[in-house]
Amino acid sequence: MSFLAQALSRVKPSATIAMTQKARDLKAQGRDVISLSVGEPDFDTPDNIKQAGIDAIARGETKYPPVSGIMPLREAIAAKFRRENGLDYKPSQTIVGTGGKHILFNAFLATINPGDEVIIPAPYWVSYPEIVLLCGGTPVIVDTPMAKGFKLQAEALEKAITPRTKWIVLNSPSNPSGAAYTHAELKAVTDVLVRHPHVWVLTDDIYEHLTYGDFVFTTPAQVEPALYDRTLTMNGMSKAYAMTGWRIGYAAGPDKLIKAMDMIQGQQTSGACTIAQWASVEALNGPQDFLKPRAKAFEERRDLVVSMLGQAKHLVCPKPEGAFYVYPSCADAMGKKTPSGKILATDEDFVTALLESEGVATVQGSAFGMGPNFRVSYATSLDTLEQACRKIQNFTASLI
Repeated sequence: MSFLAQALSRVKPSATIAMTQKARDLKAQGRDVISLSVGEPDFDTPDNIKQAGIDAIARGETKYPPVSGIMPLREAIAAKFRRENGLDYKPSQTIVGTGGKHILFNAFLATINPGDEVIIPAPYWVSYPEIVLLCGGTPVIVDTPMAKGFKLQAEALEKAITPRTKWIVLNSPSNPSGAAYTHAELKAVTDVLVRHPHVWVLTDDIYEHLTYGDFVFTTPAQVEPALYDRTLTMNGMSKAYAMTGWRIGYAAGPDKLIKAMDMIQGQQTSGACTIAQWASVEALNGPQDFLKPRAKAFEERRDLVVSMLGQAKHLVCPKPEGAFYVYPSCADAMGKKTPSGKILATDEDFVTALLESEGVATVQGSAFGMGPNFRVSYATSLDTLEQACRKIQNFTASLI
């Protein structure tokens, strides 16, 4: 009998973390490596937010917090949803967790029974299906082809729903594709969900403030108020506020779900770090004027990467609406041979050969449920991106 839980046999390690570690290992061996594999803003946490954390320490805000979060943060979250999304939640309908993953785990642990299905559009963030599996559910993957902008189509959703469907996970803007749903595109999806009242919606809005051009962000419960009572709207501090290491995620939803998540969290981790929570109060309530300039910087980076990868042999690189990723197709490179004689049979072969020959770390699309593609994070400087894209161009040009 194995000592380890059977649940572990159902899940895989995170490919993004694995590739980032591989890049670190090569750097430690003295290789010159550019890592475009990690989803982390290169900007620093704004000074006023850092100061709020320091002030919290000085005030002695270092005791156990309430499980669901300190009241000033839950009030700030409710105010944020009202101000930015037109959603009316009471502070008691909000919950604070140790990052977005924590929110996902608690929501699924509180609701999923064996045999319950969770619809996940592909390409997807690597952790969605693994969290569903760990919680005893069955991920139902629905492809969103590149030709449709990597966006879930109403007909495909309708076909995927069964009596066992418990949740659908929507992520806009998306990791890994950067695809973001317009109001009309989201309405087509929510129209289907209105017809299936047993399906709940978990919307991951973590990249909300990273959209480009004239794109206007909307979220499902805002687009279709009839879904309000069965939607968990999730967000967090990591991407927009460059607070990845502070580890604060949050969500708002119906009272019964929030209470169930609170009960699980109370037996699991209790409340999130008090210092990080007080810093998050300042982030949500304080000046927001840095958000647009930072989004503009990401937009400039996106345009450079899309242009340069679009010129690379064997690649097709769609232009995403948001987040800080592109998701080029390397289908034309499949079956090609590297100068060292390695035949590229999969997108994992492609990213491995790219890392070994040019020292550029990216992540294979198969890890996100759709290939042959690869994910490039452009959350780094223009100079670094230009250098990396030239190396990718050199690599694809060398294939025979």
